[in-house]
Amino acid sequence: MRSGSQLRIAVLPGDGIGAEVMDACLTVLDALSRRTPLRFDWKRLEGGANAYRETGNAFTDDAMQACERADAILFGAMGLPDVRYPDGTEIAPQLDIRIHLELYAGVRPIRALPALPSVLRDPRAEAIDFVILREQTEGLYWSRGRGVMQDADTAVDTMRITRAGCERVFDYAFRLAHVRRTRGRPGRVTCVDKSGVLLSQAFMHRVFSDVAARHVDAPADFCNIDAMALNLVRQPWAYDVVVTENMFGDILSDLAAGLIGGMGMAPSGDIGDRHAMFQPCHGTAPDITGTGEANPTAMFLSAAMMLDWLSERHSDERLKEGARLLEDAVRTVFAEQRVLPVEFGGRDGTREITEAVLNTLTRSS
Repeated sequence: MRSGSQLRIAVLPGDGIGAEVMDACLTVLDALSRRTPLRFDWKRLEGGANAYRETGNAFTDDAMQACERADAILFGAMGLPDVRYPDGTEIAPQLDIRIHLELYAGVRPIRALPALPSVLRDPRAEAIDFVILREQTEGLYWSRGRGVMQDADTAVDTMRITRAGCERVFDYAFRLAHVRRTRGRPGRVTCVDKSGVLLSQAFMHRVFSDVAARHVDAPADFCNIDAMALNLVRQPWAYDVVVTENMFGDILSDLAAGLIGGMGMAPSGDIGDRHAMFQPCHGTAPDITGTGEANPTAMFLSAAMMLDWLSERHSDERLKEGARLLEDAVRTVFAEQRVLPVEFGGRDGTREITEAVLNTLTRSS
């Protein structure tokens, strides 16, 4: 990133609370840019269930091309339960973006924020800090749009696992583990599968062993998907980097978000070799849209992930410093107990949490 240049960010607010947390996030990023050398060029794009309801098109080709040209994509949330395609599936342009831009690594950090109550009674819950890495271009979700009705009473979807798809996400997992090891984390990679039952999963298991053999400096192990669901409730602090198939990762990341307070606290990045999209793990939450209760924390932390990724891509330490400023501001707000989101029994929603983060950024600059 050259001095004085702007980063082109494709902004996809979407539906429901997606637009609310996006507006809050852009306010915070604009404040950050006024206090640092960072400059952003926001490119707002339409898409989602409301767009489909109004125009018959959930996401235009022009919007997809704008995503291709952007330095990164910032995504709110899309889809509404009462708006569906003719085949009954929900509106989900984010899935189309992942496939089109080959955003194969779904990175879901699960890190407890200070001073928040936990669903786990063990004091070690305060130290929860691991990452779920979800392969996002194949697995069972590869069958989206390809499922078939064999007859009037039988529907079939197919799980697809390839060596190429596995190797690139497993290599990413070991690179991530190396970075985390430099930050004092264990750097162990756990592959989650169901290799004793399904051929596709047994094949994925073998490919992981092959990739692990190329990373002899990193510890690696396996866990069955059902055992992992149990272990994440019993001892989530025992894991560091967890890599798995598409649908398994989708389910586990929601479970894991519950360990740190819910979807409003869980950021994510959809990352490929050339493009990346960053979004909170939550959906559009139509039941609280317009109430002011939406928690923007996951959106803020997703934006910090975006700055980290851009820093690596552009070899610009200023972006990494911006990411730390934003992440530290969020953690400080909770550590000082200045806000308590509604889902924790508090009264603080989008405006209150945003103002607290803005005030903290002002103090730290």
